[in-house]
Amino acid sequence: MQDPRYAKLADTLIDYSTRLKAGEVVYIEAFDIPVAMLEALVKKARSVGGIPLVSQKSPRLVRQLIKGATEADLKLIGEVELATMKRVQAYIGMRGAANITENSDIPKDRMQLFLKHWQEPVHSNYRVPKTKWVITRWPSPSMAQLAQMSTEAFEDFYFDTCTLDYARMSRAMAPLVELMSRTDEVRLVSPGTDLRFSIKGIPVVKCDGDKNIPDGEVYTAPVRDSVNGTIRYNTRSIYLGKVYDNVEFTFKDGRIVKARSSDTDSMDAVLDTDEGARYIGEFAMGLNPYVTRPILDTLFDEKIAGSIHLTPGHAYDEAFNGNRSAVHWDIVLIQTKEWGGGEIYFDDVLVRKDGLFVLDELKGLNPGALK
Repeated sequence: MQDPRYAKLADTLIDYSTRLKAGEVVYIEAFDIPVAMLEALVKKARSVGGIPLVSQKSPRLVRQLIKGATEADLKLIGEVELATMKRVQAYIGMRGAANITENSDIPKDRMQLFLKHWQEPVHSNYRVPKTKWVITRWPSPSMAQLAQMSTEAFEDFYFDTCTLDYARMSRAMAPLVELMSRTDEVRLVSPGTDLRFSIKGIPVVKCDGDKNIPDGEVYTAPVRDSVNGTIRYNTRSIYLGKVYDNVEFTFKDGRIVKARSSDTDSMDAVLDTDEGARYIGEFAMGLNPYVTRPILDTLFDEKIAGSIHLTPGHAYDEAFNGNRSAVHWDIVLIQTKEWGGGEIYFDDVLVRKDGLFVLDELKGLNPGALK
């Protein structure tokens, strides 16, 4: 018997996230996802008159494709994937993995070619700006282990988080969007962090379930050359299969001029991918009330209530600050009391302290108000 939560998640992805309409093609790209979940998505897509297109992939197989590839190989794969993407109106990426560090031994030059010929043209340059898209993970035992939870408990957490009332959350986000839209200077203060930048004139976007599942963030981008100071992130981050801890960046006029981490050499290689990789493409505030601690999965960690993420690399077109890059690396700083605390100031006015909003119009975004 099929788990009824599969159908509920399919409803969220088709009806709310992609708002699939009759006659539209939805590309379902699945990495190690149970067939029963894909069946639920296909049935739901067809129930609204959509045309499902399914591609089943394996992280292990993709690793082999990249690891031994020539530049010509990856260019061809990118061209084929892009041709597929150009035939669809909606995209659902469901990504499961038994090993989140599957790509950790791929040579750096191959990963850079993958970014250049596959990831950037297919996803950054086409899928993101030109389709109705949503990305989600799948609750694997390896994810449960990283979260230090039983498989059953993690599955409950996953479905609660992914199927919450996003319409209600969206309404609560509106005052924050309005406030950020008229803000010039942002200041972040936490242990090891004192950073200032401007967001003046950059659009502000609420992420309320139509791009990522789980969701729950409001983002914009700094004016490209305005970032100055130091930020010390307090969560581990995984990028292209490698895990980084104790990440710290120092900025001068927008550019990362000094970087440190548990693997500084590898991190510097990422930041040297192209000119834009050392500039910031996104500033966001995490708001999901069910996500309270990191599990080493960016899609969840960047939504942690009381967190921010400041992202080296590519800026989204919806909040574009002029920065383009093959890199988009979301790294999270949690500012709740349990994680050392911290403050966010907009134009020298305290907005959030120790992870909780202090302005009356924003208190509806605090975890107790959203659950």
